[in-house]
Amino acid sequence: MAASSRLRVACVMPVVSTGQGCARWPEVGTSPGTCRFPGWTTGGLTEQTREGGAAKTSGAVDMVLASFFFSVMSLLVKLVGARLPSQEVVFVRAAVSLAVAYVLVRRARPGNWGRRKGLLVVRGLMGFAALSCFFYALIHLPLADATVIQYTNPVWTAWLGWWLLDEALSPIEAVLSGAGLLGVLLIAQPTFLFGGVARLDPLAVAVGMAGALFSAAAYVSVRKLGRTEHSIIIVFYFTLVTVPASVPGLLMHALVPTAHELALLVGVGVTAVLGQLYLTRGLQREPAGRATAIGYAQILFAATWGVLWFREYPDALSLAGAALVLVSVIVLARRRRTLARIERPEESTAEAV
Repeated sequence: MAASSRLRVACVMPVVSTGQGCARWPEVGTSPGTCRFPGWTTGGLTEQTREGGAAKTSGAVDMVLASFFFSVMSLLVKLVGARLPSQEVVFVRAAVSLAVAYVLVRRARPGNWGRRKGLLVVRGLMGFAALSCFFYALIHLPLADATVIQYTNPVWTAWLGWWLLDEALSPIEAVLSGAGLLGVLLIAQPTFLFGGVARLDPLAVAVGMAGALFSAAAYVSVRKLGRTEHSIIIVFYFTLVTVPASVPGLLMHALVPTAHELALLVGVGVTAVLGQLYLTRGLQREPAGRATAIGYAQILFAATWGVLWFREYPDALSLAGAALVLVSVIVLARRRRTLARIERPEESTAEAV
């Protein structure tokens, strides 16, 4: 694309994403050379229109900062989740997201509040489930392991795209998917395969895997919605659905946070916003494949916080499993993005949590 043409950019978060599709940007009255839609989502999304010229700072630095802030968010979730229920943390996180998304909708003026409201609500429910599962896994698993498991969502996205959207799934991609799941087994070390005592809580591992699956389902639903809906509307419905959806779990186990816990909850919201802003800017300044590969630094940060705060030391098998997952999902994700650019060059990508 020529430097003088309008640049459409979509930011992708592997998870948090939590949460962790393609969204076409309808024309809404912007003119070339303007910067109109600085955007933000739980999974990351922006559109910016600008005249050419090199970025003043490196997008790689922005991606590292995004990974840092998202890893700090995960650390704060684990700390505050030691006493508060995970749904209370989800509620606060979603409330902050809703406030920001509402402001962006008002600024973007997309022209409507959604054409396919039923599917928008379904996408919101998938995102809510993904966020809930991810936060539960963060609280009950070592930070690095929970983060790696969430990063398997490209595996599920490939299979769901093949099943629901009739997308091609090559033999190489099928092998990569199997390798990623094998890596999860090496991390979890279940007793039925390794004997003795399981290294990780099997329920927490299952919930974490469910979170990655829900992230993939949310991604696929965004792919379908992107043909008719403005991206910021998709984001808004995710937060709009997540806030009330988290209320029943919140009311069942709600605890009044202490001053310290309240500060941690605020920190969860603030670090998520900061991470999203740097993610947005980083993917504007770096090619998507390189930028998202740098984003996997979040796992290294999570492992560091796990060692420093919780004395979580991985063994050799879990390290091998994490490496297998990383190699598999990075190669798989880059192959899928290359295919998406070939088949849908006019569409942008917006991933859930």
